[in-house]
Amino acid sequence: MPVLTQTMKSRLSTILSLFSALVLLQTLFFKFSGASESVKIFSTLGIEPWGRIGTGTIEFIVAGLLLFPISRFLGAVGGFGLMVGAVFSHIAFLGIVVDNDGGLLFTLAVTVLLCCIAILNLEWDRSKPPT
Repeated sequence: MPVLTQTMKSRLSTILSLFSALVLLQTLFFKFSGASESVKIFSTLGIEPWGRIGTGTIEFIVAGLLLFPISRFLGAVGGFGLMVGAVFSHIAFLGIVVDNDGGLLFTLAVTVLLCCIAILNLEWDRSKPPT
């Protein structure tokens, strides 16, 4: 199995972070504008409107943390937590397909979850304080 150099790890981490941040940021419009699909999702979960607004705010912060190398590990931790919650909500309450989206929201949540796991792995060495 090939060994990744620090440069390759950094580039891969950047790509995965940018993708994850873009996914998180593109959903903010729907959460903050009160789009019907978003309202339906959070109403089904019983946390509308505060859950929708609170989740959007946390997603905005996490996306920002992912964009900067110094805070990327913390952003990936936050993204991991958010996406575990999203995947669990889909499996337990919402279903894979929501409003005939073909499973897009679920697929994006799983993809961002996997990206955050990979980022955590790639950034692990840099997250430790020097000894």
